[in-house]
Amino acid sequence: RTGCRPSPSARCAGGCRWLSVENFHALRGRRTTDRTHDAEEARMPSDAVLYQAAALCLTYPDDDFRARLPLLREAAPQLREFVDHAAVTPAQELAAHYVRVFDSRNRHSLHLSRWRHGDTRRRGRSLVRCKGVYRAAGLEFTGEELPDFLPAVLEFTARTGDTGLLTEYRDGLEQLRSRLGDFGTPY
Repeated sequence: RTGCRPSPSARCAGGCRWLSVENFHALRGRRTTDRTHDAEEARMPSDAVLYQAAALCLTYPDDDFRARLPLLREAAPQLREFVDHAAVTPAQELAAHYVRVFDSRNRHSLHLSRWRHGDTRRRGRSLVRCKGVYRAAGLEFTGEELPDFLPAVLEFTARTGDTGLLTEYRDGLEQLRSRLGDFGTPY
């Protein structure tokens, strides 16, 4: 698992973990909408919920992932097509597809600094800087993945509202989106 958790001095409401019923409702409560928006827009999730849901959709599809699909379907209508696909695809087939898409040849890397720096020293400095951004927000990066792992960055953004890392790696995210589209994957 990857993620961020509050440092001992953090004033976070709970740990920064993957979407659960509790933090879904907490994040949904942070939403700010203008009452003049139409009913369709009023049902859209807050940015925080959408970032958290997207983070989960981009993690390895294990049993925990599958158990959260109904919550994801409710939480983020924008991701419903993917969630519905994941729900009807056999577990082994979905896992094999994830590995084929994200774990081979780095053509679809979920590590954001790889898009900008490749495997150079600059990438190492970028990873240290990512950890510093988490720490400055009162969070510690935990897990086996690197701090630039897109699901971890999305989770961080959901919890803090800080879109700086996503903005910084916007070009890489656009390349990833384009390549995933060309590859024909539901991701």
